[in-house]
Amino acid sequence: MTVETAILSDLTLWMRGTGLEILLLVTGSMLLARAVSWGARAWTTRIEHREPDTDNLVRSEEAKRNHALIQLLSWIAVVGIYVVAVLYIVQILGGSLSAIIPAATVAGVALGFGAQRIVQDLLAGFFLFAERQYGYGDLIRLEVLGVGTAVIGTVEEVSLRTTTVRTPAGEVVITPNGQIVQTTNLSRGWARAVIDVPIPVTVDVNHVNDVLRDVGEAAYADETLRALLLDMPAVMGVESIEVDQFKVRVVARTLPGKQFVVGRTLRAMITRALLAEGIRTSAQLSTGEPTGTP
Repeated sequence: MTVETAILSDLTLWMRGTGLEILLLVTGSMLLARAVSWGARAWTTRIEHREPDTDNLVRSEEAKRNHALIQLLSWIAVVGIYVVAVLYIVQILGGSLSAIIPAATVAGVALGFGAQRIVQDLLAGFFLFAERQYGYGDLIRLEVLGVGTAVIGTVEEVSLRTTTVRTPAGEVVITPNGQIVQTTNLSRGWARAVIDVPIPVTVDVNHVNDVLRDVGEAAYADETLRALLLDMPAVMGVESIEVDQFKVRVVARTLPGKQFVVGRTLRAMITRALLAEGIRTSAQLSTGEPTGTP
C-alpha cells in the first residue's frame, strides 16, 4: 500500500467517523439557531397581531417590552448554541475542556482589557433592558458621544451591544449602547404637541385666546384628530413678551409619537383661523420641545 493510499484510507475513515460527527454537529447547531430565530419572529408576529389596528408607536408598553425581550433572548440563545457547538467540537477533536478553561480565563481577562468598549456596550445594553428605557417601536432621541447632532427615529432592533434606529428620512442608524450619553423617549405613555403662536403686540390678547380656543374645540371635534388626541388642546396663555410681539402657547396631549402629526395640523388650523380674523402672525409658527419632525 502506497503512502497516498494510506492517507486517503485514513481520511476516509476519519470522515466516516469523527468528520461526520463534526459535520452533523455543525449542521445541527445551524439548524437549531435558525429554529430559534424563526421562533422569535413567529412570537413577535403573534404579539403584533394582538394589536392589528395600531402602529408601532402606539402599541402598549408591555408589547414593546416583550418584543425587545424576545430579540434579546433569541440573540443570547443563538450565541449560546454556537459556543456549546464549538466546545463539543474541541472535545471531539481530542481537546481537554479542563485545559481550555484556564486558557479561556486568561483570554477573557485579556479581552476585557483590550475590548473595554465592547464590554461597556454589553453592560450598557444590560441596564437598558433592566431599566426598560425603550423598546421596539419607540420613538426616541439619542445623544451619542462625539456626535454633535442627536439621532431621532423609531427603534427597529435592540440587542445587548447595539440599538438600531430608523430615522424619518429612512436611514438606519446603528449605535453602540455604550456610546449613548442620553436617551429621550418620545413615545412612552403619551406625548405633547407644543405650539408657540407669535402675535404682534398691537393685537388684543383676549381675542387671540378666544380664536385659539375655538381652534382647539374644532380640532377635538374633528374625527381624524380626535383619534390622536387624549383631550382637548388647551390655551396656556402668554408664554413670553418681546419688543414687537408676544407668544401664546397652545398645548395638546396626544398618543405616543403622534405629537408631530398633531402639531403640524394644529399650526395649519391656527394660521387659517387667525388670517380669517385679520390677524397676521409676526413670524412663522414655532414649536416648543421636543424638537424634530419625523
